[in-house]
Amino acid sequence: MPGDLNEFVGQQELLGPDGPLRRLIEADRLVSLIFYGPPGTGKTALARIIAKRTDARFISINAVTSGVKEIREAVRLAGKGRTILFIDEIHRFNKIQQDALLPHVEAGDIILIGASTENPFFALVPALASRSMIFEFKPLKEAEIGEILTRALESPRGLGGKGVEIQEDALRLIAVQSGGDARKALNTLELSYLILSGKGGAERAITTDIVKEALQSKTAYYDEDEHYDVISAFIKSMRGSDPDAALYWLARMITSGEDPRFIARRILICASEDVGNADPVALQLATAAMVAVEKIGMPEARIPLAQAVLYVATAPKSNASYLAIEKAMDAVQNEELQQVPDHLRDSHYRGARVLGHGRGYLYPHNYEGHYVEQKYMEKERTFYEPSDEGYERNIKILMRKRRNIKR
Repeated sequence: MPGDLNEFVGQQELLGPDGPLRRLIEADRLVSLIFYGPPGTGKTALARIIAKRTDARFISINAVTSGVKEIREAVRLAGKGRTILFIDEIHRFNKIQQDALLPHVEAGDIILIGASTENPFFALVPALASRSMIFEFKPLKEAEIGEILTRALESPRGLGGKGVEIQEDALRLIAVQSGGDARKALNTLELSYLILSGKGGAERAITTDIVKEALQSKTAYYDEDEHYDVISAFIKSMRGSDPDAALYWLARMITSGEDPRFIARRILICASEDVGNADPVALQLATAAMVAVEKIGMPEARIPLAQAVLYVATAPKSNASYLAIEKAMDAVQNEELQQVPDHLRDSHYRGARVLGHGRGYLYPHNYEGHYVEQKYMEKERTFYEPSDEGYERNIKILMRKRRNIKR
């Protein structure tokens, strides 16, 4: 646990020499704060640093085990002077509990510091979020995890004095496998030390084999916020024609336990929205992958998912179909509704002909090229503008020819 800001590792954008959060802390001019981000990124550690250097009373509660009663008690104590109330996992408070905090935050009875692994703009009631300064904590970089591990090996509060060393490759393995979570990295280091101690003998160095034994398997961090960020990166990588990035985010979702049916639906949407008629096979392959997911399940379903992702990512791109339906929807919603021309109306019921329905309709298959010019809307509108990409180039040439015929 860092003792002060100079020992704190990570979040340099916030806590570097000119970081906005550092300036607030050093000036002891705190307002209500919300720290949010993945586990093991320093949210609670920073709250404890603030507790050490502030002149205010510091009260800490955990939202999992606390409620309105604990909030009232903290407010009662705040009546005796300036008080910081730190609430760990504040996103776990329900609306009633958050509403109980709100008047005391507004009145300045307490300075709230909340720590959350979920986006406060979703997890907190808007009134509470709007009255707090919100700072996002990012996963720690590999070098930052390495620095924390090195300190733990040297510090008397850690493994310092125990005569234990660690191979450079083993240290890097812990840093990589921690996924930016310092707590996980330190737990892995401690377990590796215990495994080493249990083996006996004269060896005092933690090796990669020992670290692998401690790790067993990597569990990727993946909360609700990360769900939306990863799927966004996944879709944008396919749209941007980067198959390797798309595969990485696919693997990230699979490893994190994402519902493969959800993944398949996103691939299918991308195949239609971003590839479209530039390569109509993309939609077919994406549909086939969705069926395969339903039929064979995981883990084998990862293979047709990967196949579909690679096809969509490397296919020529066109969003003309998406733009066309958006324009058509806008016309229906915001313009005078067009009526169906008489020659296009249903003529298969008794009396339809008497009403003139279907009269004058030209059957395209009776004409050369299976096309004949006739009116299909009361007012001519152009919604679909084919691109020059892939198969859609052929459609563009054909549509241009037919539209010129009409004119």
